[in-house]
Amino acid sequence: MVFNAETSGQVDALRDVDLTVDPGEFVSLIGPSGCGKSTLLRLIANLIEPTAGTVLVNGKSAKQACADQDYGMAFQQSGLFDWRSVAKNIELPLELKGWDKAKRAARSQEMLDLVKLPDRGAHMPWQLSGGQQQRIAIARALASHPPLLLMDEPFGALDEMTREHMQAELLQICEVTNTTVVFVTHSIPEAVYLSDRVVVMSAGPGRITDVIDVGLGKNRDEDTRENDSFYKKITEVREALRGAELGDGARGIEDR
Repeated sequence: MVFNAETSGQVDALRDVDLTVDPGEFVSLIGPSGCGKSTLLRLIANLIEPTAGTVLVNGKSAKQACADQDYGMAFQQSGLFDWRSVAKNIELPLELKGWDKAKRAARSQEMLDLVKLPDRGAHMPWQLSGGQQQRIAIARALASHPPLLLMDEPFGALDEMTREHMQAELLQICEVTNTTVVFVTHSIPEAVYLSDRVVVMSAGPGRITDVIDVGLGKNRDEDTRENDSFYKKITEVREALRGAELGDGARGIEDR
């Protein structure tokens, strides 16, 4: 992926990126600032188009997957509309798909139940805490039951305790919905706690230097954070990041 090609301001953002994510898998992208994590996420979402190579989502082009609303997105800021109630925010993607009012309302309540805020539908976003707003953003992203959820540091602005709580909530939601997740983060513990695999990227231009299988199982809870295996994986990812920053053996990787 190249920005400002053939100009004095040319930036080689990504190079030789080759990655397959399986259905139902939780994959985190981690690397130094400027390594292209968010760029890769935006390529998957068809917010930008690749200058070379191909992006497939559910076996179709990213452009077609976007048109078919095959994914939901959540960012560091919740992006809720202050003039719409919480329920109406969740209903927005359903309105765009042409769902009738009764069906939208039913799904909105279903999603509020899922994120454990069943009585907040009539509230306005500014009446909720930061963590609650992020839950609503996730509910909106999942309202149309997309098979894929793209998340760009969605918990980065939260305090540590709220962040850990939201991580646990996200895993429970994904287990219930069997949603595939591609998750961008700068936090090594967050990447390890959430993921089936952690994709380590290098900067300048961004490349995949390692893919680490976490292997902590599906039933993760607070005890997981105290497990020796958890700390070992944190160390493994940290060492891989150090290698990436030093430029050790950058390579494209295709998994599975």
